[in-house]
Amino acid sequence: MLNTDWRGYRIAAWVGEFFLAIAIVFTASQRNWEGSFLLACFLAASFLFVTLENKLPTLFDFLFVVAALLNAAGWVWGLFYLPGPYDEITHAFTTFSVTLALSFLVYSSMLTTFRNHLLIYMLAIASFGIAIGAIWEITEWAIGVINSIDDTIIDLIMDTFGATLAALVSVFALPERSHSESSSEDQQPTRAR
Repeated sequence: MLNTDWRGYRIAAWVGEFFLAIAIVFTASQRNWEGSFLLACFLAASFLFVTLENKLPTLFDFLFVVAALLNAAGWVWGLFYLPGPYDEITHAFTTFSVTLALSFLVYSSMLTTFRNHLLIYMLAIASFGIAIGAIWEITEWAIGVINSIDDTIIDLIMDTFGATLAALVSVFALPERSHSESSSEDQQPTRAR
């Protein structure tokens, strides 16, 4: 059975990085500077996540790159503005993957403690993700991407869904990650006092 640190996820993430770089070039060739900038930010962030090899489970790296690719497709082919649920699905999945990755980075020092307090852990992760979604909506408003208040409300609902899903998935990854961290700490030599 695959675990959250399967090597194939890392390889797939690097392939996704390559396609994301191609999407940036294509978006820039269309003179879509706003889209190119946002995709470059996603590329930089996903590159950072993928290069932090031992900080995150490789599955989380892969999911973040998939979210970046969904956003790339939305910008390159204008899928965000077409009828259909693409914008909503991308919002939920992006918040899900960003929350999953960032929560493990932010809360990594407390994973062993959270193992005994799963409800608090889930609430912390979900709240963190909802805050990320709210910041994203403020950013959309600041750069003039928001179409209407209805779009903002739907996006916030999808962000909340993605954050809640991230909290649930994170609970399944927590025992695996906190167990591996505690066993690596046990193997480190102790200093004489």
